[in-house]
Amino acid sequence: MDMDECFGKKYILNGRLEDAHSFDNSLVYEGNSIYEVIRMINNSPVFFMDHMERLLSGVRNRNKIMPADVANLKRNIIRLSEADPQNEVNLKIVFNYNRDSVNYLLYYVKPVYPSEKQYREGVRGILCYAERKNPGLKVINHKLRSSIFHKLILEEAHEALLVNVKGQITEGSRSNIFFIRKNTLVTAPAHMVLSGITRKQILDICHTINIPVELNCVEADRISDYEAVFMTGTSPVVLPFSQIDGTLFNTMVPVMEELRILYMERAKESIKQFHF
Repeated sequence: MDMDECFGKKYILNGRLEDAHSFDNSLVYEGNSIYEVIRMINNSPVFFMDHMERLLSGVRNRNKIMPADVANLKRNIIRLSEADPQNEVNLKIVFNYNRDSVNYLLYYVKPVYPSEKQYREGVRGILCYAERKNPGLKVINHKLRSSIFHKLILEEAHEALLVNVKGQITEGSRSNIFFIRKNTLVTAPAHMVLSGITRKQILDICHTINIPVELNCVEADRISDYEAVFMTGTSPVVLPFSQIDGTLFNTMVPVMEELRILYMERAKESIKQFHF
C-alpha cells in the first residue's frame, strides 16, 4: 500500500466505511479511473455540484455506468467527514472500471496547499512539450503523470505548463493557466483544456466585475510578452508564477489577489448550499 494515496483514518469503498490501513491502490490505478478532487473546508465540500456535473459528464462521455449517484455520494461524504473529521483537506472520488469490476471510492488525499510566501513571491514553472489525448475528461493518465512528476523533481519546479505540437501553451499538468497583459487575462479555449472548477469560477468572477478575458492559447516562445502568469486549481486556487523556465514575471499584480479573495468568498457560500 502507498500510504500517500489515502490520507486519514477512514475511507469509503462502495458505500462501506473502511479503515485506511486496508486501502488498496489497485482499485484506483489498475483499469480505468474517472475521478474528482474536491477541497474540503470544515468537513464540507467546496463547489460540490460543479464537481458532480463534471464527474457525470466524464462517465457519460466514456459510456460507463454510474456506480453511485449524486445523492449517494453526498451521503457518503457526510459519513466520511463525521467518521474522520478534517479541518481542511482534499477529497478524492474515484469511479474505477477494471475488466468486469466496477468500484467507487471516497477518500482523503494529502493536502499540499501553497504557503502565504508562495502566494506573495510566486512559484517556478517549466514548459513541458506534452498534451492530453482527451483534455476535457478527468481520467488518470499514469504515463503522462509519472513523466511530468519526475521532470518537476529534477528541475525543482512547482508546475509544468503543457505545450502542444503547435507550440501553444494549453494548461498545466494539474492546473489551468492564465496570462496577464495590460489588465487583460488570456487563457486557452475550453475545448483545449480540462476545464477546472476553479477556472470556471474565476472566469465567472471576471465577467461579474468586468475584467477582460481573451480565450486564446499563448505561444510558448512569446511568454515574455506577458507581465504575469498564474495557475488555478483545487489546491492552489490562484497562484502566481515568479518564473517559467528562464522568464521572470511580476507576482504583485493586484488582480490576482483580488480574484483569490473573491473565489474564497464564493467557496464559503457553496458550502452553505451543500447543506441545504
